[in-house]
Amino acid sequence: MSPAPVPLSRSEYVRVRGLRYHVRRWGDPSLPLLFMCHGWLDVSATFAPLVRPLLDRWQVAMPDWRGFGHSEWPQDGYWFFDYVGDLDSLADLYSPDQPLLLAGHSMGAQAASLFAGLRPQRVRKLVCLDGIGLPETPLERAPAQGRRWLEQIRQPPPLKTYASFEDLAGRIRAKHTQLSAEAALFVARCWGQQDGRGRISLCADPRHHWTSPQLYRRAEAEEIWKQVTAPTLFVDATASDWAQKVDAGERARRRAAFRDQRTVHIEGAGHMLHFDAPEATAAAIAAFMAE
Repeated sequence: MSPAPVPLSRSEYVRVRGLRYHVRRWGDPSLPLLFMCHGWLDVSATFAPLVRPLLDRWQVAMPDWRGFGHSEWPQDGYWFFDYVGDLDSLADLYSPDQPLLLAGHSMGAQAASLFAGLRPQRVRKLVCLDGIGLPETPLERAPAQGRRWLEQIRQPPPLKTYASFEDLAGRIRAKHTQLSAEAALFVARCWGQQDGRGRISLCADPRHHWTSPQLYRRAEAEEIWKQVTAPTLFVDATASDWAQKVDAGERARRRAAFRDQRTVHIEGAGHMLHFDAPEATAAAIAAFMAE
């Protein structure tokens, strides 16, 4: 991807469940609101190329999740349902009287889909970008994960740093090979910040890398997904390594829990759809939301 001109955004800071949350907003405030959620280790700013084609019809609001971007880091670590709780509060702040047009990528899709099942009256339409593919955790891993977590919480992890934005961009491009040098540098400037000592640190709490003592149980999520009433669009990236974590049968079973759902495919794109195919992904979102 070579980045298109990045649309200007404005930053807002709001209190969400005791934390100072950063919310990035694009577009004309008089237009209908599209609320979006980023994935793990990402930030709202990297979605600017995807957001740009949407702004003739919608305004877009997107938070940095707790512990990412410019949002505050909690002191007691991370529990997945905190993201769902944060989204519940953000929905009340940004759309108190209307159900949301809601889209999420990866971890953000998981949080958004659970919110849509727990608060079905608060979501009008739902888009999951290469999401709900987290593999189930085998029960026998519970003791090891619990012990690992106990060891991790004894001492905060060190904050990894890089020599420059260009150094970070090189690391990003090595993993996300479809990015041009220019686009990788754009992502690096979204993900990183100067640490005041001549180095670049990531805008993400390193505790996100901790092993969770919680096991992921697909059956629990399925029972919540069965409560989703919003029409749901699954946008799949055909070259996604994430999609390989569950097989086609398991993927179909999960999606069958959503009563009104359909799927579109973005050919050649990897898991980071907003890196590899922002315009095609935006077109899929726009067509679905405009119906």
